[in-house]
Amino acid sequence: MGWRSAWQRWTGRGASAGWDPEQVDPVVVVSSFDDAESCSAALERAAESWTPGIPALLRHHLRIPAEHVETVTALAAQDGYSPAGTAPATADLLLQRMQILDALHCSQERSRMASLAQRHDGTALGWDALQPPRT
Repeated sequence: MGWRSAWQRWTGRGASAGWDPEQVDPVVVVSSFDDAESCSAALERAAESWTPGIPALLRHHLRIPAEHVETVTALAAQDGYSPAGTAPATADLLLQRMQILDALHCSQERSRMASLAQRHDGTALGWDALQPPRT
C-alpha cells in the first residue's frame, strides 16, 4: 500500500482533511538520523519547513535481517504502517504512516519502531516526515 492509500485510510475520506497527495508531491520537511537528537529538537530545527497541525507522512528507516522483514512489516501494519514501495526483498525497510506530527507522538513512534526493530535483531536508523511544500 502506498502513501496515497495510507492517506485515504487515515482520513477516511480521501485527502479533504488537509492536503491532497494526488495533487501535491510532498517533500521531506524534517528528519533525524541521530539517536541523541530528540524529536522536539529535530522539529525545532525544521521550523522553516515543517507546518504543525498539517498531517505528515512519518517514515521510519529500519535495517532488519531479511528473514524478519515480513514479520516486522505485519506487526507494524497493526499500528497503521505500511512499507514504502513494493514488499522489500532486502533487509532495509521503510515503514510509513500518515499522522499529525508533534514532538510527543513522534518520540513515541520512534521508540516503538526502535523496539520493534530490536526485537527482530534489527536497528532503527532514523526517521523523516513529508508534507506538501510551503508556498
